[in-house]
Amino acid sequence: MSKYHQPVLLRESVEELVQNENGVYVDVTFGGGGHSREILKTLSAEGRLIAFDQDADAKQNLIEDQRFEFVESNFKYMKNFLKSLNRMPVDGVLADLGVSSHQFDEAERGFSFRYSAPLDMRMNTALNETAADVLEHRSEQELNFIFRAYGEFKFSKALVREVLKERELNGVKTTDQLVDLVKRVVAERNLKGELPKVFQALRLEVNKELEVLKDFLRQSLQVLKSKGRLVVISYHSLEDRLVKNFMRSGNLEGRQEKDFYGNLLRPIKPIYSKAIVPTGQEISVNPRARSAKMRVAELV
Repeated sequence: MSKYHQPVLLRESVEELVQNENGVYVDVTFGGGGHSREILKTLSAEGRLIAFDQDADAKQNLIEDQRFEFVESNFKYMKNFLKSLNRMPVDGVLADLGVSSHQFDEAERGFSFRYSAPLDMRMNTALNETAADVLEHRSEQELNFIFRAYGEFKFSKALVREVLKERELNGVKTTDQLVDLVKRVVAERNLKGELPKVFQALRLEVNKELEVLKDFLRQSLQVLKSKGRLVVISYHSLEDRLVKNFMRSGNLEGRQEKDFYGNLLRPIKPIYSKAIVPTGQEISVNPRARSAKMRVAELV
């Protein structure tokens, strides 16, 4: 399990999530099962845990425990499955967003620019569209939007021009080809900071990650019981901004509504005003934790 994925903010996330040892909890990003195993340690014999993961590889980490149920699905269907399992409302929901270490380290998945591989990037390999398909079929305007909005990549127009030229000649089908195109528009000294933005943008588009996150946040209001906890760990500013706005206001826009007396009207409220981040010690052991931010909220 540790080789598959090293869970981030493990102790902190489970401590914030589990407030009732007899409760029903949901881990919507099962992966290597690290968070799920820790949650189960804190639950009584009456407690229950439902875990979701759309990646078929995650099934190799399933837990033999009568308190545990696994759903092989994208967590955008959380509410429907919880309803069919007769598990609503629940006491807490945990989401550890982003790509698992396993997905990054499996070269053929195409998530990382460190390996030579086909441009795939599908978290669920049953999906039809790969990253190569996005580069092959999207218009210049659409590609500009993807790199600018999802990668916050300031050289998007120049990169898209190179993509359009290359796809006419050879197609852009591998990680190596994409890295070479980025090198044409980004100075060597800036590559380390800019390459991850390009790969992130394509991954977010292929897996519709921001749309899934929005669906998930909305559903959390419907599946949690009063005083139920929502714990979300994110790894880049686009995700964190959505989570922060939602937890502060109960809507994705961050629009705060007040009553006649100036009191905030919101279905959910943050437990802490700031995000919880990994310690220096955790980062030294697991460098991928460096960008993690955890936010915690409670249903009113």
